[in-house]
Amino acid sequence: MDSKKGSSPKAEGSKERGLVHVWQAGSCSVTPERLPGWGERTVLQAALGVKHGVLLTEDGAVYSFGALPWRSAPAEACPSSPVLEHALAGQCVVAVAAGSFHSGAVTEGGVAYMWGENSAGQCAVANQPRVPEPSAVSIADSETSPSLAVRIVQLACGEEHTLALSISREIWAWGTGCQLGLMTTTFPVTKPQKVEHLAGRVVLQVACGAFHSLALVQCPPSQKPVPERCNQCSQLLITMTDKEDHVIISDSHCCPLGVTLAESQAENQASTAISPSTETRDSLGEVFESTGVQHDLAVANKLNVGHVHTTSGNAIPSPPDIIGTTETSAGSIPSDPAAPAGSELAQKLSDPSTRENSENHEKPVPSQPLVEEAVPNLHSPPTTSTSALNSLVVSCASAVGVRVAATYEAGALSLKKVMNFYSTAPCEPGAQAGGSSIGPEGLKDSREEQVKQESMQGKKSSSLVDIREEESEGGSRRLSLPGLLSQVSPRLLRKAARVKTRTVVLTPTYSGEADALLPSLRTEVWTWGKGKEGQLGHGDVLPRLQPLCVKCLDGKEIIHLEAGGYHSLALTAKSQVYSWGSNTFGQLGHSDFPTTVPRLAKVKSDNGVWSVAAGQDYSLFLVDTEDFQPGLYYSGRQDHTEGDNLPENPSGTKAPVLLSCSKLGYISRVAAGKDSYLALVDKNIMGYIASLHELAATERRFYSKLSDIKSQILRPLLSLENLGTASTVQLLQEVASRFSKLCYLIGQHGASLSSFLQGVKEARSLVILKHASLFLDSYTEYCTSITHFLVMGGFQLLAKPAIDFLNKNQELLQDLSEVTDENMQLIEILNTLFFLPTRRLHNYAEVLLKLATCFEVTSPEYQKLQDSSSCYESLALHLGRKRKEAEYTLGFWKTFPGKMTDSLRKPERRLLCESSNRALSLQHAGRFSVNWFILFNDALVHAQFSTHHVFPLATIWAEPLSEEAGAVNGLKITTPEEQFTLISSTPQEKTKWLRALSQAVDQALRGASEHPPYGGGSSVQRQEPPISRSAKYTFYKDPRLKDATYDGRWFSGKPHGRGVLKWPDGKMYSGMFRNGLEDGYGEYRIPNKALSKEDHYVGHWKEGKMCGQGVYSYASGEVFEGCFQDNMRHGHGLLRSGKLTSSSPSMFIGQWVMDKKSGYGVFDDITRGEKYMGMWQDDACQGNGVVVTQFGLYYEGNFHLNKMMGNGVLLSEDDTIYEGEFSDDWTLSGKGTLTMPNGDYIEGYFSGEWGSGIKITGTYFKPSLYESDKDKPKVFPEILSRSQTQTLESLEFIPQHVGAFSVEKYDDIKKYLIKACDTPLHPLGRLVETLVAVYRMTYVGVGANRRLLQEAVKEIKSYLKRIFQLVRFLFPELPEEGSTIPLSAPLPTERKSFCTGKSDSRSESPEPEPGYVVTSSGLLLPVLLPRLYPPLFMLYALENDREEDIYWECVLRLNKQPDIALLGFLGVQRKFWPVTLSILGETKKVLPTTKDACFASAVECLQQISTTFTPSDKLKVIQQTFEEISQGVLASLQEDFLWSMDDLFPVFLYVVLRARIRNLGSEVHLIEDLMDPYLQHGEQGIMFTTLKACYYQIQREKLN
Repeated sequence: MDSKKGSSPKAEGSKERGLVHVWQAGSCSVTPERLPGWGERTVLQAALGVKHGVLLTEDGAVYSFGALPWRSAPAEACPSSPVLEHALAGQCVVAVAAGSFHSGAVTEGGVAYMWGENSAGQCAVANQPRVPEPSAVSIADSETSPSLAVRIVQLACGEEHTLALSISREIWAWGTGCQLGLMTTTFPVTKPQKVEHLAGRVVLQVACGAFHSLALVQCPPSQKPVPERCNQCSQLLITMTDKEDHVIISDSHCCPLGVTLAESQAENQASTAISPSTETRDSLGEVFESTGVQHDLAVANKLNVGHVHTTSGNAIPSPPDIIGTTETSAGSIPSDPAAPAGSELAQKLSDPSTRENSENHEKPVPSQPLVEEAVPNLHSPPTTSTSALNSLVVSCASAVGVRVAATYEAGALSLKKVMNFYSTAPCEPGAQAGGSSIGPEGLKDSREEQVKQESMQGKKSSSLVDIREEESEGGSRRLSLPGLLSQVSPRLLRKAARVKTRTVVLTPTYSGEADALLPSLRTEVWTWGKGKEGQLGHGDVLPRLQPLCVKCLDGKEIIHLEAGGYHSLALTAKSQVYSWGSNTFGQLGHSDFPTTVPRLAKVKSDNGVWSVAAGQDYSLFLVDTEDFQPGLYYSGRQDHTEGDNLPENPSGTKAPVLLSCSKLGYISRVAAGKDSYLALVDKNIMGYIASLHELAATERRFYSKLSDIKSQILRPLLSLENLGTASTVQLLQEVASRFSKLCYLIGQHGASLSSFLQGVKEARSLVILKHASLFLDSYTEYCTSITHFLVMGGFQLLAKPAIDFLNKNQELLQDLSEVTDENMQLIEILNTLFFLPTRRLHNYAEVLLKLATCFEVTSPEYQKLQDSSSCYESLALHLGRKRKEAEYTLGFWKTFPGKMTDSLRKPERRLLCESSNRALSLQHAGRFSVNWFILFNDALVHAQFSTHHVFPLATIWAEPLSEEAGAVNGLKITTPEEQFTLISSTPQEKTKWLRALSQAVDQALRGASEHPPYGGGSSVQRQEPPISRSAKYTFYKDPRLKDATYDGRWFSGKPHGRGVLKWPDGKMYSGMFRNGLEDGYGEYRIPNKALSKEDHYVGHWKEGKMCGQGVYSYASGEVFEGCFQDNMRHGHGLLRSGKLTSSSPSMFIGQWVMDKKSGYGVFDDITRGEKYMGMWQDDACQGNGVVVTQFGLYYEGNFHLNKMMGNGVLLSEDDTIYEGEFSDDWTLSGKGTLTMPNGDYIEGYFSGEWGSGIKITGTYFKPSLYESDKDKPKVFPEILSRSQTQTLESLEFIPQHVGAFSVEKYDDIKKYLIKACDTPLHPLGRLVETLVAVYRMTYVGVGANRRLLQEAVKEIKSYLKRIFQLVRFLFPELPEEGSTIPLSAPLPTERKSFCTGKSDSRSESPEPEPGYVVTSSGLLLPVLLPRLYPPLFMLYALENDREEDIYWECVLRLNKQPDIALLGFLGVQRKFWPVTLSILGETKKVLPTTKDACFASAVECLQQISTTFTPSDKLKVIQQTFEEISQGVLASLQEDFLWSMDDLFPVFLYVVLRARIRNLGSEVHLIEDLMDPYLQHGEQGIMFTTLKACYYQIQREKLN
């Protein structure tokens, strides 16, 4: 504890801590002495060896005292006062340990230091007999790469070995002897090695005796299936033993392999196997029918529980049907000294009375040896007909009788899953024939004989001794017998044929959080080393090379181990101590035999032991007392006083003796050595230490009580039959489970407090302070489960089945529940008992408050303790209220009509108030109607006669009615489907009900009624619950929503906001609601059972119907994207039907009216290869339209009911044209004109289907060559889509312009439009996106027909015109089309015109005003055309296909010529021919063979025309090409000149030919159709005309 003011009870208080008091061992009456030469320094830990000791102070310093012969200076070898270990100066030491003659320390950084005697390598230093100063031990894990230094947390030292526990919970060992647990025979081991046998397990603590080692190991989380036999020695792992009125099933098989043996023992020793008599191999039925027990058979079977043990180390495998063997010498059986003991044992086992006597440590009457009878068939051959398991049952049948038989048949005891296992251990090494016993340490010693006799006596169960006789809980980690615990009662076995399916497991569900913060109680004890005194606890005196689990301590919740010289102690969470090993002086604290297995030490104290220490030949027990001041008991060697005659033979204590140390203070820790032991004592300053001890002692007692309740009350209750309905049993099991969890937590906390008292004792590190939520939650969970059980009438239901049990145990019940009233009913006592744990919270609060008073009021500790105290107190009060609520509710259910109780009674439901006193009535109720209103914590129930309705609280809105409303004392109740008014009898009743309703609704919405707010004080109660809330509700009345469940936001009784609505038939809506209806954006799914798929709509809703933009995916595979109105398709939309691979794929884009196609639309029938563009009505083509087919047919005209009817024009692929009347699709009928491709035509009457022969009555005409084509009537409607109203932030504000309109402002508008059209969230972008989709839909695929080119161009011009009007609406300052914007800076005038002839063409035309012309194409084509370019250009290519083929043939032919030849052929004047060329910086002469080199830059420039989209960009490319030509000519002429068209045209023709543009005709026609009219007569217009002339000229060129 820090000595600063505020952090400790008082500054001087810290000086009164950790005071050292020393006793001499062997004298119980002598008062302790203070350590000579030791000041007031606070000692945290002390350790004692044979003649020396080590002290650790609170500041991390280490002091040694006593005989220190390893010190280099003679003066230091036996110092008069403790000396500081200077080698550890600067290191903060956290733990110390002392072996017989060496010491160890662990620093904060995890480094181990060793010093002292090193003759056996126990200090981990090689070739050095003594280590005078602490030296660091290097421990590295070679398994990691690179090898890492291992951090140590604990050390334990023996006489010749040391163990270290690493932070990763692994053991490292060094020194000498089998007690290291290492797989080596080379000693000493000076380099620390890992104990591999325990690798992978979590080791919690290690302890060292003189020549043995102990480890406390956490149980592994799960167990694998247990094999039948040991895979090393082939012996059965499962055995059964009859014990009085129950059966012990044991798996505690201890494999004898790996035992260290002396050479003298390794001589020939034979093992004789005893096989069961043939009578045991009868059929199962015969044996099971027999109720008598054959005496000799019983003896045989009871002897057959040993093991094969060969001294050579090899095991003889047991035959499958042999349970075990007992070891005999090679001589005759009677000559074996063990035989009489064995026969005596057999008699004891067969006679219950003598068996009981032996357990009570009284000598039984000797009986006649029965060994010969017991072994009737020494060499009978093994039988393999039955399995080991069956053989086991058969062998045990005589001992157990019909009880086991019935159980085995019924399956209640599944032997392969049995988890209550008992320890089996091999016999000690057999003696040599003739009784001589030669061993490495001389077995003639009387002590050895005594141990041997004890271990032989111990063979009365399968593990040499029934080490589980104290077991009442069966809390083994392998328990899986439902409710049977570790013993099977005869009554239960008889009834086992009626197997109950109920499984009761009282092992708690351990929370990971608690296990991480608190010590684990699920532990095992592993021991190894020398065992000649039985100190390993395996029931024998054999040594063990490797760690072996002491099975009998499984489930005993061992929390701490101590090892003395030749004995071992294990402290449990229940404050009990198990001891085993040497008991020469009574150091085990009991006189039970045998001492080779753990037995409970008998400390004469009503309270438990919480700390122990083991010396050379004595033990110390620190116990709780009534006033919480620890008492110290001593058990072991007693030195005789001077008056005794035999001083050389010290005796021992018969039972632990209490030492008088109450005046010293509060002992926090004890340490034991050989001749002395010491205690660390704290003075009780301001009651601080006393309060801590009170907390720890009461917690340990509380755990013992909870354990008793669990084992003596809960477990038997759960195993009773006919406990009632499944739900009641389930509730009781829930109570049991939560009780176990709480019990386990308290056990952990008790263990934690014990170790806390041995440490620094800082209040702020108390677990109930730091991790209060662990305790608060566990208590709350338990209280919740027990109140649920109470409400459901659990205690009343238990009354009948449990009456016998309760009557038998009335005193126990009263004792455990602390009830003094003898007249109280048993069920009431049981009720009190189950609510007992909640009282503990008051104790926590009280002790924490006591601790708080030890601190300054201003200190953080005081505040923390005060807060925690109020926290526990408020939870205690809260749980008290919960109990009262539960009892009030139970009382109500007793008076409530039975039928309704069944449907309304729920475990978590509590009554708040009810109107049985007529205080509340329904407005406008009938004269004879009965209306009963019951308010629960989760619902308002309206009961009428035999019917009732439940209104969930989360969806109730209650408000008082004003007097004006006409209802005096009225309450208006609104639910999702009903509204009613309640009239109360008085204003007080109205206020009471309104408050109760509001609080209940508010609590239901918070959903945390079981958990009070932690941190003291109750939560602020809202005046009234919110009108808007989230809740879940199932409709029961509304026809549209009947049985549908809504989960989401509500407002005054109606769904409002985001929510999910699910119907029982699978329909589901997820999205926004408004006033109870779907409104806003939402998603809707409707299952289609016929197709096993679902319809799916995502989009906008209005007043419960689809309305606005949305996407509807039908189960059939169709998808509609577009507008909806009143759940129907209405407005613009796109319908996709099927996929390309399906039977009838098609696509429609256009207008819809009331779910039908109506207005303009484009329908693409992919299967038939036809595309229709035109008018629709009622889902049929009606009115003007155009049809194109993939075979090149084109029809334009009237349609009626999906058929071509009326006048129309039909064009075929070969340019044949029919114009006239139609009666059906592609069927001519009536007057018309048929025009041939060559211009000939026929006028007359036509009938027949196109392509199948047509009947003609008419006149054939041969027109003149120069007759102009007739204008063909063409009808093509245009469409404009609706747009969304959403906008992006960056486009939210339209640029406004003040002042004169300029080119800069025009550019701003252009940028805005490009940005707006790039996002579909902007209305313009949405419009452009829709137009592009329609355009592509129309002219792609089947629509790619050259007849449609003019329509496609017209459509683009229409788009430009109408979008320009929209843009002018957005930007009113934008001038009209054709207006000129003046330039801010005049154009440079020095550039010369390229084209001059005999007269300057510019002088003839008026000079235009300089400026920028505003046109719709200039503004909008850069936005539109890149998106529409592919389908449009494809149409141009199809239209110009033939002439482009001619053009391309000429281009390819003329391009074969070299440059000089081609220039000459085209008539280019020689002065324009390049003479030299600059290629990559080199000047080269133009040769006759040079090709593709002249005017190369101009050629490259012209080729860029194919990479541009808009006419203006293409014209710029042409202009740039002319400039490149001019630059080339200027370079070669070296003089200024002006072009004339006659000179320019041949040069440009050359460039066009060399550019090799494949679709030049399409490019030319596209520019011509879409260029701005004002450019036609300007410079770019003339250049374009030149290009066009070149195109036509190339087609006519002929090569001479």
